[in-house]
Amino acid sequence: MIVWQMLRFAAGGLAANKVRSALTMLGVLIGVASVILLLAVGNGSSVAVKESITSLGTNALTVSSGSANGGARGASSVKKLTVADAKALATDADSGAIKSVAPVVTTTGTALYGNVSYSPGSIVGTYPAYFETANQKVAHGEYFTDDDVLGSRKVAVLGATTAKQLFDTEDPVGKKITVGGTPFTVVGVLQAKGGSGFTDPDDVLVAPLPTVQNAFTGFGPVNQIVVQAASADTTGEAQTEITRVLLGTHAIADPTKADFRITNQASLLTARESTTKTFTVLLGAVAAISLLVGGIGITNIMLVTVTERTREIGIRKALGAPRAVILGQFLTESTLLSVIGAGLGVAVGIAGSHFSIVGIRPVVIPESVLGAFGIAVAIGLFFGSYPANRAASLRPIDALRHE
Repeated sequence: MIVWQMLRFAAGGLAANKVRSALTMLGVLIGVASVILLLAVGNGSSVAVKESITSLGTNALTVSSGSANGGARGASSVKKLTVADAKALATDADSGAIKSVAPVVTTTGTALYGNVSYSPGSIVGTYPAYFETANQKVAHGEYFTDDDVLGSRKVAVLGATTAKQLFDTEDPVGKKITVGGTPFTVVGVLQAKGGSGFTDPDDVLVAPLPTVQNAFTGFGPVNQIVVQAASADTTGEAQTEITRVLLGTHAIADPTKADFRITNQASLLTARESTTKTFTVLLGAVAAISLLVGGIGITNIMLVTVTERTREIGIRKALGAPRAVILGQFLTESTLLSVIGAGLGVAVGIAGSHFSIVGIRPVVIPESVLGAFGIAVAIGLFFGSYPANRAASLRPIDALRHE
């Protein structure tokens, strides 16, 4: 009964100053919604990175130029990766852990189809083995073949985004497009991988390596070599074999002076997850500041409320209201402000998570919802305790004299 009376008196006190109460709850709402949304963005970024990396396949290895130990060899002494390196890996008789090898060059350009002009995110020149290694499945049409590579044929496989931009609803297979003045025949369209990060894995045009080299990049070094291990369990063995072969082709005796680095998806995933976790924590810390600001707002509003209702407090104490009742009433008001504001903040945060933010699809963390709500309520109690204690400590005679 006493609790119900306190809630009724608290609701009446808040209703007496609707605008002030609404602004205070708005501060708590913003704080709670910010915590939920920013943590959801950080978590969504982590999920997008994980999906992007795992979509490449758990047995994929990427070899790129550069010192693995951060600069043990000078830039002038680093030998770039070449098609010959890829062929050495593919033909090595002792490389039983390696299933397939594909050299890769990347460039950019503008594709034309009729009156439509579009620049894909990347133009990739490679071998057919690239599609399996990178887990790129064809949705319509077919891949280009080894014969297309040997004949430097001007054929291309489009990512889903590129196909949509150039052809909209028209069937691209068999159609001719022009890229940088070079005509290509579209032979296939890849399945959409999707992605909620900053890059679109479907925004790509893939063509035979010699065709891209002849038309765009020249017959020099390649950007990277993608290698598919025989299975996920043999990636370590495959990495050892890659190191052995490339040390030989680059004439390097000391493995610590290797001018190439090998990245597997597991290590890349671990590094990216660590980075995104740090990013999420920083976002949460920034959002928590807004919760603190909301708590300070509750203190200010409750101090004003106590000042305005000093005579009321004096009358109630003169009629015998104990200190605990006065204390409980004002604590109930501050807590009610934070509970309503936090509840609305949870609703806004969850609703906002259904929209993409800076290209990222937020993924709500259930613990963040409960945590933000609980902390907001605790802040209401903590920051409301000083004004409530001040009200309960007033002497009846001084309160009744207050103008």
